[in-house]
Amino acid sequence: MKNYKVGDHVKWNSEAGHVSGKITKVHKSDFQYKGYTHHASENDPQYEIKSDKSDHIAAHKGSALSKV
Repeated sequence: MKNYKVGDHVKWNSEAGHVSGKITKVHKSDFQYKGYTHHASENDPQYEIKSDKSDHIAAHKGSALSKV
């Protein structure tokens, strides 16, 4: 499993194609985001990423990300 840190530049696949951005938060426990509970743990964190092209914030597991 890949682990990333705040400030890392990553990319992921979305409905609109490949998107890139910078990690702004690392969650290592369950958290609420956009009305949903996202599951995260020390061994399987989730990341909040701000898109390079907009102010959109996305939440993804490390398995969906790759470093740019």
